[in-house]
Amino acid sequence: MNDQENPAAQALRLVTTLFPHALGALLGGSAAQGRATAKSDLDVAVLLPDSDTSRREVIRHEGLLAELFLNTLADIPEFFAWDRARRRGTVLFIYDQGLPLMDPHGHLSRTCDRARAVLAAGPPPLTPAEWERGRYGLTCFMDDLIDTPPADRYEQLSLADFTLREATHLLTAHHNAWTGIGKWLPRRLLSADPVRGRALLDGHQAVAEHADPAPLAAAAEHVLALLGGPLR
Repeated sequence: MNDQENPAAQALRLVTTLFPHALGALLGGSAAQGRATAKSDLDVAVLLPDSDTSRREVIRHEGLLAELFLNTLADIPEFFAWDRARRRGTVLFIYDQGLPLMDPHGHLSRTCDRARAVLAAGPPPLTPAEWERGRYGLTCFMDDLIDTPPADRYEQLSLADFTLREATHLLTAHHNAWTGIGKWLPRRLLSADPVRGRALLDGHQAVAEHADPAPLAAAAEHVLALLGGPLR
């Protein structure tokens, strides 16, 4: 396997070249899980000494796009708290599931243990006001989806997207599970609730392929039934 086929080797060269003072680094995302495609980028988390600054950068290295999550040791607790508050845990999962690249002093190992502890605690619960807003929003999207004629495809597809996203937000929160966006939305949804999650995704697909909103609306109503019913 040459370096072009070895994301870990590329990521390690990136770190040692650009951050020779790094205290630890790991490769996350699809590349670390063996799911990378020819166009996948590198997700690299780098631990820096406290004399540096925390930041996020997107660069191109050796012709490959790389997204860098740069954090000083002192900033890690606050950054993990911020990542947890978003309920997505994006960087927390990188530290949980990533492939270690370098850890000369054990800082990376301890940071990964901290990330796993935060993930095990789950995301913060929704407040009563957030539950109410979520139920109201999902009810509105669901009602509008049903009422929108199939001829208005732009509106119907937009409403299907918002219905799926709001239902995912509420259903993952109901299970005290992490949510996601983009490709991580279906992954986190199915992980939190395989049955109801698949019903939502299949319903969304029915709108996209057949202009049929009924399955998605029914799946959304089942989610609302868990939370006290529709809120109008």
